[in-house]
Amino acid sequence: MKHCLVVDDSRVIRTVARRIMEEMEFVIGEAEDGMTALRSCHEKMPDIIFLDWNLPSMAGVEFVKSVRGQPGGGHPKILFCTTENDANEIAHAMAAGADNYIMKPFDRTALRAKLAELGNAA
Repeated sequence: MKHCLVVDDSRVIRTVARRIMEEMEFVIGEAEDGMTALRSCHEKMPDIIFLDWNLPSMAGVEFVKSVRGQPGGGHPKILFCTTENDANEIAHAMAAGADNYIMKPFDRTALRAKLAELGNAA
């Protein structure tokens, strides 16, 4: 089974993402901030990171740069989840190492489509 780390300070978003991804047979880990997520990545690098744009303790873009700099950090697909619709900001995230993004609010269909684009559809 593939492992997904859901990183969002909103319990609701983590729960929604967890339910959708569990239906797709992913094993899910959760983190509510960037530092907790980095510790989780040190313990076990996930296959996918579902990442909030704005996190306590560390911006999402900084988290991406930190993960990409770790051993094995090039492996996970990183899917930004954001309300940010500024094309320059999204381009900045992609340049930092994000693989794709999804807008909030998202639903099952949108998340499945984004995962398929990443080559991780179950």
